[in-house]
Amino acid sequence: MIVLPAGGRALLAEFDDLDEALSAYRALLAAPPRGAIDIVPAARTVLVSFDPGATDEWAVRQALVAAQQPASVSAGDPGPLVELPVIYDGADLAEVARLTGLSVDGVVEAHGSAVWTVAFCGFAPGFAYLAGGGDRLAVPRRATPRTHVPAGAVGLAGGFSGVYPRESPGGWQLIGRTDAVLWDAGRMPPALLSPGTRVRFVPEPPGGAAP
Repeated sequence: MIVLPAGGRALLAEFDDLDEALSAYRALLAAPPRGAIDIVPAARTVLVSFDPGATDEWAVRQALVAAQQPASVSAGDPGPLVELPVIYDGADLAEVARLTGLSVDGVVEAHGSAVWTVAFCGFAPGFAYLAGGGDRLAVPRRATPRTHVPAGAVGLAGGFSGVYPRESPGGWQLIGRTDAVLWDAGRMPPALLSPGTRVRFVPEPPGGAAP
């Protein structure tokens, strides 16, 4: 682990991989450092912001070191389960089948049967990076990103799946679409998916729940 200052009120811990980062994140959530304001996971990092009036950088560094210890890491209770209805008719579904060596039905079965977990959020408000599909669904991003991806598009990239919360450019391989609202500023909390939430994609026939 490498710990770097992020301004005068936060530390950024860098790890070797996603599993290490998420293990430290769970440990910090279970025993937050004194004075911690926010703990934010990412693919290989955890950012801890803190109140300098309640703690200091050294104490937060010690908490990060402690979060690395095997005895400190616990899977804890599983997060809440959210089911998202999906129509699997994405523009890249056939290409994903080719890249993975699965049939189109095999891609749908693999994606819909997995229980995904929100590893971290980013890119746009409400966009969650979902892990748990295994190596068989790991595909590269498109060589040329699209300038327009509609809200609700379900995609794959690297070892992650995700749902575009709003219309935007994007380079993920699109396999389906959902009508679930991922971000609603009038909802509390606004994001439907947060780190630790489990997600199951429920296949719907064309003309089903998704538009």
